[in-house]
Amino acid sequence: MATATPKAKAQVRTKMRIKQGDTVQVISGKDKGKTGEVLRTLPYENRVVVQGINLRTRHMKPTQEGETGRIVTEEASVHASNVMLYSTSKKVASRVELVVEKDGTKKRRLKKTGEILD
Repeated sequence: MATATPKAKAQVRTKMRIKQGDTVQVISGKDKGKTGEVLRTLPYENRVVVQGINLRTRHMKPTQEGETGRIVTEEASVHASNVMLYSTSKKVASRVELVVEKDGTKKRRLKKTGEILD
């Protein structure tokens, strides 16, 4: 009996309340308490890349003749549940709620401070 190859898992895109350019605070993990700007969101993995958070070092081999090897430090992704949006004016992390304005537009608002983000 031939073994069947496993079926590819369907890609599910998570609706994220965190967007590129937002300031977030890490709430768990080795970088707990640190804040940074979201550089990239990965909605299919429910992860975000935050500036200066979860740094990884990679040792790069030289690719061309005469080039030297180097050590590159780059940000790795963090799960979206481990970060909270951060209010730069009030210096507090908060959850987000979606609010429908009178004209029908949706806005994101911080629950603790009432600050509108969009």
